[in-house]
Amino acid sequence: MCVKFRGSHVLSVAQFERGDIEAIFRIADHMEPYAQRRRATRVLEGAILGSMFFEASTRTRISFGSAFNLLGGEVRESVGMDSLSLVKGESLRDTARVLSGFSDVICMRHPVAGSVAEFASASRVPVLNGGDGSNEHPSQALLDLYTIEKELAGRGRNIDGLRIAMIGDLRYGRTVHSLARLLSLFEGIQVVLVSPPELSMPAPLVEELRAAGQRVVESDNLEASITHVDIVYSTRIQEERFPDRRQADLYRGRLRLNQAIYTQYCEPNTVIMHPLPRDSRAEANELDIDLDQNPNLAIFRQTDNGLLVRMALFALVLDVVPLVDKYACEVRWYTPG
Repeated sequence: MCVKFRGSHVLSVAQFERGDIEAIFRIADHMEPYAQRRRATRVLEGAILGSMFFEASTRTRISFGSAFNLLGGEVRESVGMDSLSLVKGESLRDTARVLSGFSDVICMRHPVAGSVAEFASASRVPVLNGGDGSNEHPSQALLDLYTIEKELAGRGRNIDGLRIAMIGDLRYGRTVHSLARLLSLFEGIQVVLVSPPELSMPAPLVEELRAAGQRVVESDNLEASITHVDIVYSTRIQEERFPDRRQADLYRGRLRLNQAIYTQYCEPNTVIMHPLPRDSRAEANELDIDLDQNPNLAIFRQTDNGLLVRMALFALVLDVVPLVDKYACEVRWYTPG
């Protein structure tokens, strides 16, 4: 049975079935004129998003806030642990009980795995997981899969039969954890997991993919792993997850992709993805800036798609999908001169 979106938390991609994913994506399609400012809607006028980010974030925090604003709602932000009474010893459950009285929906990021679910258990309003430690990042996985669908559609393909290489820190990278779970819902997927052995994908997730009938190969060789794939999905070393950040330096820069490597080893239309931020420091540079002119670099199309997917999630959870167009108008931007 498909998840009942109305009033539901969005904590893990494990709560979705394939039909749910398809529903989210079709509503995301419908949000495009609003995201591109060709139309405006006030469907969430008077509604409040409590945006609670206890860990550094640029894209996710601002994307969730912008998505809510574009639907007509207002955003109240708390950024960093120091700004809340958690530093005084207040529990997550007490915080949830209080703040859910001030909001219609809450988006939360926290550095500890499982903490968003703990918060949600005491919240009186829906909670959307903006990332909890190295566990999951469901909205990122949804926008990644939505991007894959759109990129493949331009080549006359769909997600079934996808060939994808996931590269980098697969142990601590929560985006690849959630994406792997979503890929288990589709047919004939081939996944190449490329990482140093110490940063390999957690075994339960590998087994979950295999149990779903997907073909999984694990490797630490970048060049050999990207020769016959549709998508190269690169991730940075998650240095903030290491017990000692100096350990991250042992792996930084070991799986770099640049235009020369892409040209030599990838098929001509291989799509390059990355959840961002990419680490552009010289010692890391997992995606070289010389790829920026490559038309198959989809990293900024991903961020644009994130706005659509998060608008769709808000519309579904707050049950306003049928009303979006009713409270809409055409936009006429003022043009100087």
